[in-house]
Amino acid sequence: MDKTRSRFLQAFLVSLLVAGGTGRAADMPTAKIKSGDKMPNFTLPDVNGKPHSLHDLQGKKAVAVIFIATRCPYSKAFDHVLAKLSQEYDSRGVAFLAINSNKTEPLSEVAEHAKTNDFSFPVLKDEGNRVANQVGAAVTPEVFLLDGTWTLRYHGALGNSQQPTTKPELANDGEIRPALEAVLAGKPVTMAETKAFGCTIKRI
Repeated sequence: MDKTRSRFLQAFLVSLLVAGGTGRAADMPTAKIKSGDKMPNFTLPDVNGKPHSLHDLQGKKAVAVIFIATRCPYSKAFDHVLAKLSQEYDSRGVAFLAINSNKTEPLSEVAEHAKTNDFSFPVLKDEGNRVANQVGAAVTPEVFLLDGTWTLRYHGALGNSQQPTTKPELANDGEIRPALEAVLAGKPVTMAETKAFGCTIKRI
């Protein structure tokens, strides 16, 4: 294969990846808040229309803000991980907030997805991807873990899933759990930034 055809093939494969909405690409948003920064307050409605603000969670030891999707196979592979984590850490003073910013996923679908997965935490709809843009969220799932002062202590992946479409049960919490434990212990997070893999947030 000559160099011209090789370059064309590479460009074509990259275009397919971006169009398909998975992975990380150079032109995707980067986080606008970094470890040690304060996350700005926001208010979004849940699937029943009830508004929720980040600062409503004053007094929590940690808050996990997680961007999720209803259709992304990678995000869906972590649904059971999220459900289990929220139940486990609730009694330890950790709050979970899920945000759906995809323009392609209507509120009714987001509500059904939350019900089907028995999410015990609020699932918020970010119409116009305003909050996603504000913090620079790029993919689903993507975690912004805050301490009790709204300071970002960990940003990135929930964990790992090598086969999200065929074996979602293999998805784990290997990235976020150590960060949660460190924040609850009042210690620095050893790995404060990881790469979040998943489907791109479908923006307006």
